[in-house]
Amino acid sequence: MENLLSLSFDYLSSFDGVKIRKGLRQLEGLLAQLCLSRTTTAAERRRSMAPNGVSKPGPKDLASLSEDPAFLEFFKLQEGFEWNVAIRLISCLERLLGKGSNGQNDLLLVSTLDLLRGILLIHPPSRALFAREIYMNLLLDLLDPSSCPAVQSSAVLTLVTALLDQPNITRCFENLDGLLTVTSLFKNRATSREVKLKLVEFLYFYLMPETPPHAGPEKVDGGGGLQRSPSKASKLGSGSRSKSEAEEGTRTTDEKQRLLGRYLNNVEDLVEDLKETAPFGASFG
Repeated sequence: MENLLSLSFDYLSSFDGVKIRKGLRQLEGLLAQLCLSRTTTAAERRRSMAPNGVSKPGPKDLASLSEDPAFLEFFKLQEGFEWNVAIRLISCLERLLGKGSNGQNDLLLVSTLDLLRGILLIHPPSRALFAREIYMNLLLDLLDPSSCPAVQSSAVLTLVTALLDQPNITRCFENLDGLLTVTSLFKNRATSREVKLKLVEFLYFYLMPETPPHAGPEKVDGGGGLQRSPSKASKLGSGSRSKSEAEEGTRTTDEKQRLLGRYLNNVEDLVEDLKETAPFGASFG
């Protein structure tokens, strides 16, 4: 597995789009082998048969993944910097972003973001990388109005995945003017309808009440990662915070509503809708 990862990383570190695409496909193939079940019986093959006649394996259940030696080996490799896939994908994103916007480059950006999302779901400790300003800024840069709609939509989904169950990363997002970035894109007349829908979904997600994160595996060390100056200064004055909030690092929906209200009108309507519909299955007491 290390040999395959090493080869993929070499391709991802290239400035050649063809090699980058090859590296992404190799990683995607590896994750497919780890996470998709193989159909063994004729009945299973018939059930998984796609309309075009190609058999499509379904995802493995979580119980089988936790007992899968190959998956456990991959998960263990992700705990260190050398074999961590998320760090390599983030570095690849930075190089692609520096090449500007064009059709082929945008496709590579979307593919890299899609794969990064999968890695963050498979290996949640890698989300800790986005507690660093340098990495969070990269996601925010992808939400620039000049980015193509497909890149913007994929960046919003990746941002959700990075913030999932991570209050400390949400604080980093806030401190880097993340709310200003999101709401400015939402209010921009040139922003496509599809992207605006994704942004509304993100705001619903953001307004959810937070719970302190559970103790988990040791965080990935990204010390040898990118050496990129943050492109957005921290301008959001959060003011004084209560002792309990400082200790827990979490915010309530009301607190987030006040923060979001600095940049967007009628936030109370979003909150009321969130409480009535509970789209993410949350309880507001």
